[in-house]
Amino acid sequence: MNTRNLRAGLLASMSVAAILASAGLAYAKGEDSHAERLATNKAEQEKLLARCAELQAIADADDGRDLTKAEADEVAENMRAFERLEEDSERRLTLLAAAERLNKPSGRKTAPGSKEDVDDPNFRPAGSAARDLDSLAANSKTFGFKTLGEFAMKVRQSQLGQGTDARLKAAAASTIATEGVGADGGFAVPPEFRATIMQRVLSQDSLFGRTNPIPLSGNSITFPADMTTPWGSSGIQAYWEGEGDTRTQSKPKLEGVTAKLYGLSCLVPVSNELLEDAAALGGYIESKAPQVIDFKLSYALVWGNGVGMPLGFMNAPCLVTQAAESAQTTDTINAQNVVKMYSRMPADLRPNAVWLIHPDAEPQLPLMTIGNQPVYIPPGGLSGSPYGNLYGRPVIPHEVCETVGDLGDIMFVDMSSYLAVRKASGLQTAVSIHLWFDQNLSAYRFILRAGGQPWWSAAISPRDGSNTRSPFVTLASR
Repeated sequence: MNTRNLRAGLLASMSVAAILASAGLAYAKGEDSHAERLATNKAEQEKLLARCAELQAIADADDGRDLTKAEADEVAENMRAFERLEEDSERRLTLLAAAERLNKPSGRKTAPGSKEDVDDPNFRPAGSAARDLDSLAANSKTFGFKTLGEFAMKVRQSQLGQGTDARLKAAAASTIATEGVGADGGFAVPPEFRATIMQRVLSQDSLFGRTNPIPLSGNSITFPADMTTPWGSSGIQAYWEGEGDTRTQSKPKLEGVTAKLYGLSCLVPVSNELLEDAAALGGYIESKAPQVIDFKLSYALVWGNGVGMPLGFMNAPCLVTQAAESAQTTDTINAQNVVKMYSRMPADLRPNAVWLIHPDAEPQLPLMTIGNQPVYIPPGGLSGSPYGNLYGRPVIPHEVCETVGDLGDIMFVDMSSYLAVRKASGLQTAVSIHLWFDQNLSAYRFILRAGGQPWWSAAISPRDGSNTRSPFVTLASR
């Protein structure tokens, strides 16, 4: 038996209590000590990782500077402590795994598929369906399931009283006696499939992914932010001094930017007819769920009011609204609008900025010119990218935008200037047949805790002139 794989599988798929229970061990003083230490180790590791992420985020927010020596030393020490805790956890899990081997259940004493299969927590299918712990460990990220559809089919069979697949024991949504009991129901979707959905939500095609969200172990985080400008009169200053003059002092002016986590849930009904086709089900869920979650997140990043959800940049104090041209035709976007919006973006942020437009505005883009030069280059042309380029920056048609002529039909934004956070544990997913049992439907539930707000508390004023600048620029209604 591969002990290392066994440890990995037990860590990924079972709680400490479940490991002890499956091994048939009494919760005596020694076992309690292991359980408490494993839980403590995990909590300490989460704190260490959160602190490292916080230090890196502070450096990134400070013009992307390198870590200071003190910060780098602290990160290195935290990672050494993380490794020591991991070694201690692995040693304790090895002891628990050895106890598991000594306490394997006896062979089948009832007919296959009988009611005892459902009630027996140590049940393992016989014959070709049998799986030992090595197999479970080797496939810990999927609990041994080949596809999401196969997992769903086994859940359905379990709830219909056709026997509970041993792999579902590791995927149970709760450590209480719910496994295979129809009235309780609920199985956690394996982590590999959850990760697949989460990766699509965090992709660069997603507004949320473009923010580079920070994982949190707690429920909120506060960062220092410097909203002063080099030409302003507050914050760190520089002065010309004569020989022998007393040097003038100055100090930073910092303000706290706090981001809190909020719960975003997605409930997906699936017909049991679709459950009969594993391939179709896997493709449906893995494509539909990310679309729904991503749009809801994206809409909140743009339009959220900050109450029970992120604060969207369209409702933030730092938003800059460029006025329309005098006598501009209703429901139009012209080259002058684009040029002036571009100028309201701070120069150092333009390389990361993108245009967000309503799809109905696309037909107007190829008509824009300055002199005889086009302002817009369509995708597949000289831009060489999946998106067209408007004044040199990518154009992303998106349904978060309002219709043409309304405020928010076109926006020029730098999403890296948005502080986004998410729960470090990632996406939580479970499946049950009971919510819509009378309609012959199964339910997938997705819960993601996320939040955020713009880094900037206000638009900045130029050294000379009246046009404020911001990483979030939109065009006034027309």
